[in-house]
Amino acid sequence: MSFAQEAVQFECPVQGPGFTDNEIQELLSLLRSPSPGQNSGSSGSNQALYSLDERRRRRMLSNRESARRSRWRKKRHLEDLTQQLNRLKIVNRELKNRLGSILNQSHVLWRENDRLMLESIALKSRLSDLCYVFAAMQKSQQQCSSL
Repeated sequence: MSFAQEAVQFECPVQGPGFTDNEIQELLSLLRSPSPGQNSGSSGSNQALYSLDERRRRRMLSNRESARRSRWRKKRHLEDLTQQLNRLKIVNRELKNRLGSILNQSHVLWRENDRLMLESIALKSRLSDLCYVFAAMQKSQQQCSSL
């Protein structure tokens, strides 16, 4: 019993993830149709020709399905990359906003620090002046009390 005769026994094949309904129907019609060598007396060369033709058709269907799956995987990969790109653009925008905010805060703090440094210098200078005045007053009082 040839493979084609064995395959005819299957009523409804399980549809796999790789074949469309049309491709399954085409395969079944190939398997159900009588081979060219079954009705004639010269079955040797016709059977070999039918087997080659059948193998070519199967290989062609297999290649089509493989190409379809490859296109699907490529499309899915492109969709995933597009989603990832969109997510990264959002994250990048948020990070740029945070950086801008932090730079603004840093600028405000630098100005405040400069202002406080100038105030500190002014207060030290004033304290130094007050110490000089105080020392002069004490010296003046000592001179007055010694009189």
